[in-house]
Amino acid sequence: MKKNIKNKRGFTIIEVVLVLAIAGLIFLMVFIALPALQRSQRNTQRRDDYSMLVTAVNSYMSSNNGKISNLVKTNNPAKLDPKRWINANGEDPNGNPYEVKAYSYDKWKQAGETTPGENIDETARIDGSMSSTGSQVFIIIQANCHDTDLNGDPKPKKDSAIRSFAVYGYLEGGGYFCQESGSNGDA
Repeated sequence: MKKNIKNKRGFTIIEVVLVLAIAGLIFLMVFIALPALQRSQRNTQRRDDYSMLVTAVNSYMSSNNGKISNLVKTNNPAKLDPKRWINANGEDPNGNPYEVKAYSYDKWKQAGETTPGENIDETARIDGSMSSTGSQVFIIIQANCHDTDLNGDPKPKKDSAIRSFAVYGYLEGGGYFCQESGSNGDA
């Protein structure tokens, strides 16, 4: 007598569990990597915005016989309209309004502005009025970006050239950006 044995096709429970485990690992990697990728894209936009600010200040200087000092008030920093100086909506990549302040280097230091590494607990602030979003950016007159903090991030340094300035701001997730007049990126 012959037995009719039919081969049943299908997946074993081990194969199903293995496929689900691999799919879960892929989703987990995407879930972990996606915020870092988004933060990187926002920081790229911030760098572009800061570069636009450098270009706008250079243009301002060209229109004012090379003078930049009239951006700064005597006792307080000049608060500039970010819609005029950075982008049409005046907002950072997170949708928070930029706060643009212009200081002379000496006034910036006198105002007690902390820089990266000098006050580790204040990594989300340059001064007490800054929100944790990193939307505050400084134009520091008579400064360059030839100095670094304890973390190796660039920071402004006094410059004797009257027409020199540095744009200094935060990057999301830690780190700082400093671009000086006439340069094309981080110092």
